[in-house]
Amino acid sequence: MTHTHFTLETDADGIALVTWDSPGKSMNVYTAEVMDELDAIIDATTADAAVKGVVITSGKEGSFSGGADLNMLKSMFQMVQEEKAKDPQKAVEMLFAGAGRMSWLYRKLETCGKPWVAAINGTCMGGAFEMALACHGRVAADSRAVKMALPEVKVGIFPGAGGTQRVPRLTDTQSALQMMTTGQNLTPQKAKAMNLIHVIAKPEELVETAKTMIRDGLKPVQPWDEKGFKLPGGPVYSAAGAQLWPAATAILRRETSANYPAAAAILKCVYEGLLLPFDTALKVEQRWFTHILQTTEAGMMIRSLFVSLQELNKGARRPAGIAPTKFTKIGVLGAGFMGAGIAYVTAKAGIPVVLLDRDMEAAEKGKAHSDKLVSDSISKGRAAKEEKEQLLSLITPTADYADLAGCDLIVEAVFEDSQVKKDVTEKTEAVIPAGSTFASNTSTIPISSLALNSKRPAQFIGIHFFSPVDKMMLVEIILGEKTEAKALAVAMDYVRAIKKTPIVVNDTRGFYVNRCVLRYMNEAYSMLIEGVPPAMIENAAKMAGMPVGPLALTDETAIDLAQKIMKQTIRDLGADAVDPRHIELINTMVDKHDRKGRKNGKGFYDYPAKPAKKHLWPGLKELYPQQDADEIDVDELKRRFLTTIALEAARVMEEGIVTDPREADVGSILAFGFAPYTGGALSYIDGMGAKAFVSQAKKLREKYGDHYKAPKLLKEMAGNGETFYSRFDPYAEEKQAA
Repeated sequence: MTHTHFTLETDADGIALVTWDSPGKSMNVYTAEVMDELDAIIDATTADAAVKGVVITSGKEGSFSGGADLNMLKSMFQMVQEEKAKDPQKAVEMLFAGAGRMSWLYRKLETCGKPWVAAINGTCMGGAFEMALACHGRVAADSRAVKMALPEVKVGIFPGAGGTQRVPRLTDTQSALQMMTTGQNLTPQKAKAMNLIHVIAKPEELVETAKTMIRDGLKPVQPWDEKGFKLPGGPVYSAAGAQLWPAATAILRRETSANYPAAAAILKCVYEGLLLPFDTALKVEQRWFTHILQTTEAGMMIRSLFVSLQELNKGARRPAGIAPTKFTKIGVLGAGFMGAGIAYVTAKAGIPVVLLDRDMEAAEKGKAHSDKLVSDSISKGRAAKEEKEQLLSLITPTADYADLAGCDLIVEAVFEDSQVKKDVTEKTEAVIPAGSTFASNTSTIPISSLALNSKRPAQFIGIHFFSPVDKMMLVEIILGEKTEAKALAVAMDYVRAIKKTPIVVNDTRGFYVNRCVLRYMNEAYSMLIEGVPPAMIENAAKMAGMPVGPLALTDETAIDLAQKIMKQTIRDLGADAVDPRHIELINTMVDKHDRKGRKNGKGFYDYPAKPAKKHLWPGLKELYPQQDADEIDVDELKRRFLTTIALEAARVMEEGIVTDPREADVGSILAFGFAPYTGGALSYIDGMGAKAFVSQAKKLREKYGDHYKAPKLLKEMAGNGETFYSRFDPYAEEKQAA
């Protein structure tokens, strides 16, 4: 029998080698067809008396499998939604059956009576790692390409194909819970220490090592199926359990503020499952998985952080019909912190880069930034020593514009001054090829105005990075009034080449991300002025799901920068464009107390010498009369933060600055961590419904001011029962073509 996704070869010893290599795919993923074929292979090898055991591996170099296919998840959710409208009970039954398909397939594998060994040659995520855990033996290649994880919690679900039952039966319960509730990646060494794999082998000996396990008499029975099996972490009802479970519950609440139902379900699955026989425990897991799949959080997170993120990373917004760009040389203007970071990620992608600054000393200093970053990676075991030499060889520091000749793309990252940018643009265009694209990394100056300095505005575009460049995964691509599709395609090719996520934004003040971030910070200023205790402001923001409190974020970006932005806004748009109370607060912090943020060691927080930790400046509570904390509605504080950001995202959509809701959602999460459990700023609105959101905004407006006024677009959507994904359907063209 032939298969599309697998090949099967049996050697002279009766060991069948199953190689997973889906055609036309860079990575193996689970689809309904893949599961059908695997099911048939289990049956065939079990029935064949000549087969003594099975080794399953991947034919993809450096990758075993990334887990479930996004299209399978999309179609499953769509099918259930359609069925819900007709028969809610049947929809749940369909979901329950679908949720258990993979789980019971793996149970069939581990009880087939013949030993199976997973030979893990690279990335092994989610359902693929759950399959490996169902195998009787697990061998991983000794390579940095090998990463194993059950990361489902990061997209709103949990390991529902036996993961919550097998992991705590292989390793201690505490480690199992930590691994699954954080979705952490495991190296082969870490996985072996946790007893999740048995052997680490040289990459070239991986399959042979797996076969040797079978030849040496590997038992085709899992430990939990043997009589007398004892849990590695001890029973739930034991002294160890009494210490673990109350603490685990408290830690989870502290870390998630009860915003992530899937994380809580992991604890429930493990707790309940470890009290039961294995097959019954799998049923419990299936029940919880079905429940989680029906939550708003799962639907929104899967859509934004799995489906939309992958689609954007694959170039969903790239103009069609334009040949991809193969970069041979890229120029970076400005070797300061941002420019040096851009040079680093470019060289890390294997692209030669010319790093230009006003003199060689400044340019060399910029290159030294890359030296430090790669050295840090080596010290942490994330890079090899030979990679350092290779990366640094790709960066050419210079003060001579002539060295930019031949660059396919220029990324300008000089000081935020229009005249300085004009000067470097003119000097650069004098030496680069006529077909080159010129991009500015400006964060405050409109791209269309900068394009006036260019002789080729059609090839002028914005590529806005976030700091620190090496860590932040989002890049805003800004279209000027005259930017043409070719420049957009080149910019997207570059952003994808350096493994960042691109979103496309039309030109406006603050673009998209900064407009939303400023709303977040401004709300904190208002709360301070109202007398809300500073610690309550920061904690309420984190309880709402934000990773960093707004006062801490202002410190990181610099309070004097906030002052400059406010003053520039007043100059450009008039005094009414900035809340006078806010400028007074910021002026007091900067001019009166010299508190500029982390950069000078004092801002809303104090930054003492290490090992002491930063703490809120005690003088903050002296600036305004303080309210009684017991009289403040914390839930309302949380709503204020999320609502003010979501309203700004809606305004951006109304103005046509962002046109695809996927980009607004993914951008809000990747750029400033907008409460990931909501699925993003627009999904926060869609999740509760436009009508309920407009009502919430109206109540806040009556109490706190007109910045909570819902735009006309939202009112229309509320009246029509629309969502952002129905009104601005990103798949409309695909549906019409079908």
